[in-house]
Amino acid sequence: MATATLEVNDRFRELLDRLTQKSIDDYYNPYQRFVWADSLADDQWWMSPDLLSVYGTPLFDSYDEKTLKALSKWESINFYSLNVHGIRELLIEVVGRVQTPAFDVPSDFFHHFIGEENEHMWFFAEFCKRYGGKLYAGPPALKNPAAEKYELEVENFLVFARILFFEEMVDFYNTRMAQDTSLCETIRQVNRIHHEDESRHIAFGRELVAHLHARMKAAVRAERVREVEQYLKRYIVFSLHSFYNPHVYRDAGLADPLGVRETLIAAEGRRAAERKVIRKPMAFFLKSGIFTDDTLPA
Repeated sequence: MATATLEVNDRFRELLDRLTQKSIDDYYNPYQRFVWADSLADDQWWMSPDLLSVYGTPLFDSYDEKTLKALSKWESINFYSLNVHGIRELLIEVVGRVQTPAFDVPSDFFHHFIGEENEHMWFFAEFCKRYGGKLYAGPPALKNPAAEKYELEVENFLVFARILFFEEMVDFYNTRMAQDTSLCETIRQVNRIHHEDESRHIAFGRELVAHLHARMKAAVRAERVREVEQYLKRYIVFSLHSFYNPHVYRDAGLADPLGVRETLIAAEGRRAAERKVIRKPMAFFLKSGIFTDDTLPA
């Protein structure tokens, strides 16, 4: 059965109008705006050192600066590759809902969202191919054994909750690297421009996700709501683990790439760094009642 039209309050409508107008006012042509360096030197930082997947562990201290800079290059390529794959998936979901009765109210903003995300996907892919010569493959989809039994209200909530988390996680990296003067202007530019657009998307996403969560809770039994919370927590861990890419470690010249990944996933020193990355979305999920606690599966 089709979902009824999303009912929103005046505050949400005002937010939609404001963000839509800001998308119009701030519009830029990415094919003209970006100034791409001819090449990026291998002996520089391509990612802030404290964002590297080895940071906070004995491995970080065991590698010399040359090795860490090589790692920063390929972790940078992996980060932008993850953006390409993540954006592609979220676009598929949003396009499937734009101008449908259930999402009639936010559809005008969806059109701007779709256009901006498509352009983000282009410039992230351009960076990867121009400076890394490739895109890394995306991680396999997170399996959900109950997916075929999920109600439409649950599916709608999970789609936009995943999108919001992905955007907030990425924005943590964007904000840090846009401000890092140890990085070259090309890298800072990519992160700065993406952050400017994502600030609108996150503001919209938080409001929409809160509405969809309330709607879902009213439509399904409490047991399903608990299942959804656990699935979303698994998705967070799954997303964090996508930064531990053995192909990156191989390209950076690290010995035993699979062993490095396993070591880092198990390293207690990584937990503090991961929590810093997800601090804002976790706080939102807790405050809005989406999460009942801040524990995540091992």
